[in-house]
Amino acid sequence: MRDASLGTQLFVLQMVIVLLAAGGTAAVWAEHTRDQLDSLYQQRALAIAQSVAALPQVREAFKLASPESVLQPLAMSVQQETGADYVVIANTDQKRYAHPNTALIGKTLSTDGTPVLRSGRSWVGTETGTIGTTVRGKTPIRDEYGTVIGLVSVGVLETTVDSQLTHALPPLIWTALAVLLAGLALAALITARVRKQTFGLEPREIAALLEQREGVLHGVKEGVLALDLNGRVTLVNDAARELLGDVGEDLTRMPVSERMRDVLGGADPGEDRVVLHGERVLVLNRTPVWVRGRHRGWVVTLRDRTELVRLARELDDTSSATDALRAQAHEFANRLHTVVGLLELGEHEAAIGFITRTTGSTYATDLRERIQDPTLAALLMAKSAEAAERGARLVLSDDSAVPEGLIGDPRDAVLVVGNLVANAIDALDGAEGTIEVSVQADADGLRVRVGDSGPGIAPGLVEEVFREGFTTKAAHSGPRGLGLALTRQACLRRGGWVRVRNSGGAVFTALLPANGVKNGAVDGMKDGAAR
Repeated sequence: MRDASLGTQLFVLQMVIVLLAAGGTAAVWAEHTRDQLDSLYQQRALAIAQSVAALPQVREAFKLASPESVLQPLAMSVQQETGADYVVIANTDQKRYAHPNTALIGKTLSTDGTPVLRSGRSWVGTETGTIGTTVRGKTPIRDEYGTVIGLVSVGVLETTVDSQLTHALPPLIWTALAVLLAGLALAALITARVRKQTFGLEPREIAALLEQREGVLHGVKEGVLALDLNGRVTLVNDAARELLGDVGEDLTRMPVSERMRDVLGGADPGEDRVVLHGERVLVLNRTPVWVRGRHRGWVVTLRDRTELVRLARELDDTSSATDALRAQAHEFANRLHTVVGLLELGEHEAAIGFITRTTGSTYATDLRERIQDPTLAALLMAKSAEAAERGARLVLSDDSAVPEGLIGDPRDAVLVVGNLVANAIDALDGAEGTIEVSVQADADGLRVRVGDSGPGIAPGLVEEVFREGFTTKAAHSGPRGLGLALTRQACLRRGGWVRVRNSGGAVFTALLPANGVKNGAVDGMKDGAAR
């Protein structure tokens, strides 16, 4: 039985239960029916005895010298008419005056009649006498003065009662069989349903699957979060807890941003949704769970892309710097060819003037004098080349001044300046325009102002542009709507701020304090910023 399948074990167990229930019910019913039959025949015997005792000829016969001559024929007649197995009449000395066996007439009763004779009250019960075990009723015989002068005992053999019970058994047996068949059918249905719900798997197979599932869930590096249709968390693995912290019991109580809640709840559908959570950049995918054609809930996978975003930014910065150097090398080659040409033509004074004007108005030289931090200077140089390639002109304001070594770790500064300038370049959308950048650093921190000649920010979107995931750009590959959110996060983390206003275009201003709580907790983020 141990090696039997779960369905077989359930079926056998249910059949045993049904069999015990049906058998127990039948036994109780039979016992109850037997008690009822005994009680019925006892009352019937007592009624016959009382009828005989009340006959006037019985009382009159007790006055005769030979009462048995009258009482014996009378008793036999009553016995034959009523179907009783015996009718016995005796006097107060318990001497029989009537009995089915005439040889016993005149002899003492085989069962004691003293309780009836002394108390003067009737009695019913089961006793064993000369003809066998019977259910019987006894009642006193009284004369006209109410004095007990004898008794009448009427009985029915137990075999007669048993025969009546036997006649009542077939319906009981058929009922029990019907119950067994119904139980058999129900047990088969329950077994089939259990097999269906467990996909035909045995308990050991289910246990093995559960162990494997736990191993997979807690072994993968990606976070896995399962939600039911009501938003309750039904499953969360170790990686998800590490990424999200305490996830709570349901989506409404989960300590996450509104943007994260929108993605988890399906308000912001789509694949590879990029969400900020604390200092992490997470990529979320929400997939419905279907079981046998019914929607059961959702599974959300979470991937940590913080390091990937940092590397992507570094690659973008490197590519921008490379493009800027390539553009400068191309421009320098053109100028060198011009100088050579002037010298070959003998225009020495023109060559000298051209060289003087070129070296005296170099943008890189002017930028390096004002922005002495090499990282920030390289970023602005690269952004200037990027703006030029897209038809715009990046101008460094006259009040810009960043002494070397004053901004400390430049990562947050590069994040803020890079994203604001990238946002301004995107705002022009390839059209000719000007981007003015002001960068000032002192002991209190770094102040940044970036303005563009684009269409500006709609008044109703002044706060929305800093919301994570907000963007007015056309869809492109990769995460969108992160740049300004990351900029604001970096400023707020160090106790600063970032604001926007319209003045001939959008003007973003930011303060990045030098003595912030954390410096560069999110290492480099994507340049894409919401407009």
